[in-house]
Amino acid sequence: MMAPICLVENQKEQLTVNSKALQILDKISQPVVVVAIAGIYRRGKSYLMNRLAGKNHGFPLGSTVWSETKGIWMWCVPHPSKPDHTHPGPPGH
Repeated sequence: MMAPICLVENQKEQLTVNSKALQILDKISQPVVVVAIAGIYRRGKSYLMNRLAGKNHGFPLGSTVWSETKGIWMWCVPHPSKPDHTHPGPPGH
């Protein structure tokens, strides 16, 4: 998976699941390791997830108080130390 994608988003105060994200998850046949990060805004959650994924870019980083990644996001990347494992990385914003 090349970039993060929102799995669950809040649309008009209603939680909705992104069908494209579900299709991606449905195609994974390997064991999945979930990494979740939650916290208040502007504390480096997206930066940390980019680093855990071994990337410099992926989850958008912002310099304002406006949230860049609202909802539950995922990014399916190969596990760094377990062959044949995938870990989707959703920051819990």
